[in-house]
Amino acid sequence: MPPRASGGGTAQIREDGQKRPVTGVLVKVLTHRRDDRGMKLEPYASRCVRAGEVHELVTTSHAQTASGSKIDRVGFLGFAEMSRGGVIDRGDLFWIGERGIGVVLGFDACHFPNHYNILIRAAEPWTGLDLALGPGMTVCFGPGPVPEGTA
Repeated sequence: MPPRASGGGTAQIREDGQKRPVTGVLVKVLTHRRDDRGMKLEPYASRCVRAGEVHELVTTSHAQTASGSKIDRVGFLGFAEMSRGGVIDRGDLFWIGERGIGVVLGFDACHFPNHYNILIRAAEPWTGLDLALGPGMTVCFGPGPVPEGTA
């Protein structure tokens, strides 16, 4: 039987357990930013991604996680091919190489099924140019402490 937590007489099932990181490599670097992008935050707190899929990586200083929140101020990092599939959750830490970039805010599906925009909350809406990114750099989504030397 799954573990249950009690609170106020109502049993609650714990949904989240341990998981492995989702990894990939940058395949295209993007260098632009926008203050009027108009992305909409999907209502889902997680998305499954498969090895071989390509998704767009977008930074934002926006912090609201409510479904349908409008995301305007964004920086485009690039596209990454997932080399190891799994589950990306809102709140996962995001790294490029050894550099901590930010935390997954959520997902925008305006281009789906071609790809998701994976929205990453960061101090600034950085671009691939700002962070001197290059094709072949590794990306990683997963739980854990923020690494030293954040962007």
